[in-house]
Amino acid sequence: MPIRAPGPYPHSGETAPRSAEKPPHFAGTTAPHSGETATRSAEASARAPEAAETAVLPPVTPRGDDETVALRAVEAPPADRTMLLRKVEADRDGDPEPAPGGRAARRKAAQGTGKRAGKHGSRAARRGTAEAGATRAAEGAGSAGDARPRTRMEAKRAARARKDSPGVVASRVVGELFITLGVVMLLFVTYQLWWTNILAHQQANGAANNLQKKWDESGDERDPGTFSPGQGFAIIYIPKLDVKAPIAEGIDKHKVLDRGMVGHYGKSPLKTAMPWDKKGNFALAGHRNTHGEPFRYINRLKPGDEIVVETQSRYYTYAMSSILPQTPPSNTGVIKPVPPGSGFTKPGRYITLTTCTPEFTSTYRMIVWGKMVEERPRSEGKPDALVE
Repeated sequence: MPIRAPGPYPHSGETAPRSAEKPPHFAGTTAPHSGETATRSAEASARAPEAAETAVLPPVTPRGDDETVALRAVEAPPADRTMLLRKVEADRDGDPEPAPGGRAARRKAAQGTGKRAGKHGSRAARRGTAEAGATRAAEGAGSAGDARPRTRMEAKRAARARKDSPGVVASRVVGELFITLGVVMLLFVTYQLWWTNILAHQQANGAANNLQKKWDESGDERDPGTFSPGQGFAIIYIPKLDVKAPIAEGIDKHKVLDRGMVGHYGKSPLKTAMPWDKKGNFALAGHRNTHGEPFRYINRLKPGDEIVVETQSRYYTYAMSSILPQTPPSNTGVIKPVPPGSGFTKPGRYITLTTCTPEFTSTYRMIVWGKMVEERPRSEGKPDALVE
């Protein structure tokens, strides 16, 4: 806003006195010496209300060496200007005014201001993040809307494209079937090779213990014809292989062999002799793998190795004589009273062990033959083969 200068001096072209005259509002100055100066003071006083309406200015203290004050713009002192700028900048930035008091009070006020600024900043950041997310969502919705089919035909084509082809569906079904089949086979193998042995050993040990307990209670040996299928009547020992298994009548898979027991060929047309018979071939069958596998390692037997059969009243000891590694299952001649290929030439008291071969298959049969070398009453104690 422009500053109005005082009116012209009484005489045109005259210059105001330099240092002899001073403005009338200075306190402690000398009074004017002429009437012209008084007239100018009166006019300035008359115009003062009009200047006040235009702008309100702080009192100005001119410098002592001023030649005139009529045309000088009013300036705030440097200190006042600095404070004014500080106040304007503080109001513009929203910073609080310095707290009154000492250094501790100012530090406390500064910490409070920082916390408030942090809160406002976090709110602004969250607001900005939300706005950015909304913008991205709107852009994504727009792009998705653009990607949608615009006609029914395009929609049908897109739906057919999203559907899997019959070949893909069939391959998935086949893959799932193979996976299921693999899991089932793994469980079956685990059951056959591990769990069946555990169950069969438990059943076989229980049957052998029950036999020995009954034998201790009664001393009469029964006729072999009175044994029912699946009934235990003897115990076989193969010391070299650490085998002990009960012998039951018959070779039924579920009633005898799968329970970990050794079966006796006692039914026609494969009926064979009993250990107490004076002549004949005592033929037995047992699993080589799974279900207790009592005959798994009979291929390791050598001529002269002992095989002991314990009955209610006696021990019968046989010495291994020969082995037939492989023969068809239809070769029933191996269990005859004088089996061909065994090396025996005349009737005697023989034992024959039969099992499947190769391992984990039942394609062929393995045959082991032995000849009785000792008969010992149970009352006289165990034979040397079991004591050692």
